Amino acid sequence: MTQKTILNDAHRALGARMVDFGGWDMPLNYGSQIEEHHHVRRDAGMFDVSHMTVVDLRGAGTRDFLRRLVANSVDKLKVPGKALYTCMLTLDGGIVDDLIVYFMADDWFRLVVNAATREKDLAWIAAQAADFDVAVTERPELAMIAVQGPQARDTVATLLGEDGKTVAKLGRFAAAALEGTAFGDLFVARTGYTGEDGFEIVVGESHAVALWTALHEAGVAPAGLGARDTLRLEAGLALYGQDMDESVSPFEAALGWTVALDADRAFNGRALLESQAEGAPRQMIGLVMDDKGVLRHGQTVATANGAGEILSGTFSPTIGKAIAFARVPAGEPGEVTVDIRGRQVPVRVVKFPFVKNGQPADGV
Repeated sequence: MTQKTILNDAHRALGARMVDFGGWDMPLNYGSQIEEHHHVRRDAGMFDVSHMTVVDLRGAGTRDFLRRLVANSVDKLKVPGKALYTCMLTLDGGIVDDLIVYFMADDWFRLVVNAATREKDLAWIAAQAADFDVAVTERPELAMIAVQGPQARDTVATLLGEDGKTVAKLGRFAAAALEGTAFGDLFVARTGYTGEDGFEIVVGESHAVALWTALHEAGVAPAGLGARDTLRLEAGLALYGQDMDESVSPFEAALGWTVALDADRAFNGRALLESQAEGAPRQMIGLVMDDKGVLRHGQTVATANGAGEILSGTFSPTIGKAIAFARVPAGEPGEVTVDIRGRQVPVRVVKFPFVKNGQPADGV
């Protein structure tokens, strides 16, 4: 049965084109994916991300549990409110999911994991928590709205009045829990999935429609999954299930920077990551195609070291060209081509993000 977020009626009232996304009825766009994309890059847009899974971990053993569960080191989180991007790994080093960990108190951490992997993630977290003094609680009664773009922070801060002064001071990858705002209790994090500044706001379902409506009336444009996908790829942000999964290690997904091989910490998958620290057999690279056409998932990529494939690929509205992630054999790739309907089309290997500060990045 397809699930609906609390904002489903609001999307339909705005004329959204709805699609099935991982079992959820979600807005693809509200008329023009390209316009929504540009609005986020130039002003402020909002996304319903209530399908994401919020999990609270509480108990004296929570930090020790997370030291085992994730590849990055939660010992970096010393100040309440700070957040960390990381991966949960299988015992063999594959990626169960990527997620954000928020440190709110010594006995309270919050996780936000992907929607499509909800059941798998919850089962894995519960199984791994069995040996620790930690209570795992999913929070399905919470909705989430992401407000992203150059004007996002100022708009949200103004909308929240006195409480806006607190969120305006938040540093990047930090969060604050606000009680008794005009929209009830809020959890506001300066995080996102677009490459733009902004907030992800966790709000009780009873206040979610009011917050969405107020943001819209304040000039924040609704944006759907289509724009979210082009924005995140331009920003060099990977998508679970397409750019990584349990058959891929963080080093093979260009996420080596999220791995902390700190001394004496035994975490899931450490043995494989230690063996790949000086080099994994595969790598994820960024591609730009100067010819007309679109790079799509599954297309074969030819390099000097052998064949690979396109992972995420799309037309970049900001750059005006096709861009993609590809997983290819390790080593200098040399001249690279992509098989598009039997034709070997040359592409350029570039560093990602493809877009930075709203403009094509250097070299793209």
